[in-house]
Amino acid sequence: MHPDEFRQAGHALIDWIAAYRERLPELPVWSRVNPGAIRAQLPAAPPEAPEPFAALMEDLERIILPGLSHWQPPRFFGYFPANAALASVLGDLLSTGLGQLGLNWEASPALTELEEHMADWMRQLLGLSEAWRGVIHDTASTATLVALLCARERSTSYSQTRGGLQAEELPLTVYVSAESHSSVEKAVLLAGFGRSTLRIIPTDERHGMRVDLLADEIVADLTYGRRPCAVVATTGTTATTGFDPLEPIAAICQERGLWLHVDAAMAGSALILPECRWMWQGIEGADSLVLNPHKWLGAAFDCSLFYVRDPQHLIRVMSTNPSYLQTATDGAVTNFRDWGIPLGRRFRALKLWFLLRLEGVEALRARLRRDLSAAQWLAEQVRTTPEWRLLNTVHLQTVCVRHEPAGLEGEALDRHTLDWVGRINASGAAFLTPAVLDGRWMCRVSIGAEPTTHADVAALWALMREEAE
Repeated sequence: MHPDEFRQAGHALIDWIAAYRERLPELPVWSRVNPGAIRAQLPAAPPEAPEPFAALMEDLERIILPGLSHWQPPRFFGYFPANAALASVLGDLLSTGLGQLGLNWEASPALTELEEHMADWMRQLLGLSEAWRGVIHDTASTATLVALLCARERSTSYSQTRGGLQAEELPLTVYVSAESHSSVEKAVLLAGFGRSTLRIIPTDERHGMRVDLLADEIVADLTYGRRPCAVVATTGTTATTGFDPLEPIAAICQERGLWLHVDAAMAGSALILPECRWMWQGIEGADSLVLNPHKWLGAAFDCSLFYVRDPQHLIRVMSTNPSYLQTATDGAVTNFRDWGIPLGRRFRALKLWFLLRLEGVEALRARLRRDLSAAQWLAEQVRTTPEWRLLNTVHLQTVCVRHEPAGLEGEALDRHTLDWVGRINASGAAFLTPAVLDGRWMCRVSIGAEPTTHADVAALWALMREEAE
């Protein structure tokens, strides 16, 4: 494609995206196509000759759009906020258009140094000390895996340079909350620890890790000849946005020599609010942490910030140094290929740079405070309405509720919950996520889409009552 053709097509595509964002309130929030419906409309073989851009845009509207589940409209209350602010979209477009590949510093000095700078800007906004250094990964799943690899190598004095875990005399154990994200267990398995060495610690009535039971499990493992290696604590659990108590967990980890990784994937964005910093009191005692600006904050997916207190250890665990990547600047610059799993990296920092500069931090803080206020309002409606039950302490933007009509319990209550949530989702008027909490189905209302207002939350509450009651 010639730059002139790109210019014309690009303008048309930007116009389409802008119009798409404007008409989001009119579209059903969740796609209602049947499995296979999209592929059935696509040609079986690729085109031999180029097609006009207009034909592609027609198929975008006719085939692709009906198959989209829309994460950006004001009535999206499922999973977690996954905002792609248009300011950040521009940064993502520029990243792709520039076509940079960050193999090392020399491959793209601006890519590396802007990433360093954006990680430091965010460090300041989050209230972290200068002891932390950050890197941008794709998702929290990758960051947690890297953290556990670092924990594994510290506990074994770099066993990867010898016989690996299979050569270790004592099995390593990892401790996680029962409310931790599924990616944590996956990372434990991928890092080679094995399912039998994973310790799932029960939670208290506020859905935070029981520190006393954590301490007991560590002592038991030491007694039976196992080597405690790492704890993964969560700030803002997936189901309820509960908090593991970091300060006492950090104290145990420091006493016993365990690596502490903190998963703040969604809730981490709230830490740009000074009044929310209590949520990770004790964070300076952790070894690593992760948060996803591509969730609530508004950076376009994917943009996950991973921070460590000992970057030299991270580099020693993850580094590769083939001759064709060695340069005269090595040792004087950061080579992010040694901070994670992939060799190459996209220019993800542009998404944060555009977002922070074009939106401004105060506007981001105001939007987060708006969502916190809306969650408190909804929680109060649930608390004061007969036959409705609030299931979590609402500190963030997630409200967990259950409609409990008199005489309905057990599996019948589960069916009732899934039925009314399912009717709302099928209607296209809003999208909610059902989840299991303490063995019973409930409804999660995750507030935080960029255009959501108080009126949208009020309309959702009216719809919930209408369908459930």
